[in-house]
Amino acid sequence: MNSLGFRTGSLVVFASAALLAGCGSVPGQRMVVPAAVQDTGGDFSTEAAQQKQIPITDINLALVKKLRADEDGAALPQDISALFGKPAPYRVGPGDVLQIVVWDHPELAAALGQPTQTSRPSDAIPGFLIDESGDVQFPYAGTVHVAGKDVTTIQREIHQRLSKVYQKPEVTVRVASFRNSQVMVDGEVRTPGTQSVTDVPMSLTNAIGLSGGFTSTADRSRVDLVRDNHTYALNVDELIKHGHNPSDIYLRPGDLLRVPAREDSGVYVMGEVNKPATVLPLRNGSLTLSQAISDGGSFDSNTAAAQQLFVIRGSTSDSPQIYHLDANSPVAMLLANQFELQPKDIVYVGQGGLVRFNRVLNLLLPAINAAVTGVIVSK
Repeated sequence: MNSLGFRTGSLVVFASAALLAGCGSVPGQRMVVPAAVQDTGGDFSTEAAQQKQIPITDINLALVKKLRADEDGAALPQDISALFGKPAPYRVGPGDVLQIVVWDHPELAAALGQPTQTSRPSDAIPGFLIDESGDVQFPYAGTVHVAGKDVTTIQREIHQRLSKVYQKPEVTVRVASFRNSQVMVDGEVRTPGTQSVTDVPMSLTNAIGLSGGFTSTADRSRVDLVRDNHTYALNVDELIKHGHNPSDIYLRPGDLLRVPAREDSGVYVMGEVNKPATVLPLRNGSLTLSQAISDGGSFDSNTAAAQQLFVIRGSTSDSPQIYHLDANSPVAMLLANQFELQPKDIVYVGQGGLVRFNRVLNLLLPAINAAVTGVIVSK
């Protein structure tokens, strides 16, 4: 056996694709055994059979230590690390309004215009509106293309043009109204919606704060930042835990920040427990096996076989994982309190007997059962 420990023996899962097409598994419901699956293991045509080996890993001290070491020693992913850094200067775009002042030349001040009595809050304030082509018109400077440039660059260019008309002109340029660049904050924040990006850099924490902060149902461990058709999964609490300040992640125009609900990361507790349920993780995203069992009302003392406690991970994937814990062990609850669950894990407490668990897996592993037959093998 390796250091993680694998259960000896094997479980053979037989399933008919035709039978399973009409079956579903719902957390908390008792499973219905297909008639074609017998206690003997069933007998299917070998022509339709395929095999896939899935190890059952014992939850022991060696496994818990390894998982914790992997988590603590994991380096920040390169794509996440690239999000940290200094903010870039604001670059103007169509819809923004510039205020351009040439000192000691009041004749140019009239170009700014004055607000009308019928102006609305949504109207552009007096100034030079950047048109759809990214240009502004300024007296004696002509048409100046400014889109994608910061105010320092724009100021230098207008100064150069006016220097052909005026001697040493003093030019000041600033953004009077920010209307071009926005970010979207969605999900479990108090006031979701768009936030305008200004010359004051907007960090991830600023954006969440401007949206009213996290709600009580927010999952802070799975904040998604969508940028340039790529999604960055951010665990805010883990970043802070490892010394990475989320305030050093600055948003860019067009970014989408989504905060999912904790109910999207629930763990299903089923089988011989007193209260089958979907258990939600804590606000920081953590949930241990012992917490899940506790929220499920603990074992049903009349029917549960404590030695048949399983965690099924990735049940809808092509490569599911199965973990086993003998809860009769004196150190079982200590191990369960240190074994971290992941979103969509299935915690199953059996009645005893490998054939019965065999049937349950027929329903819980549709990706494997689509191949008609699966074989679950330990060492």
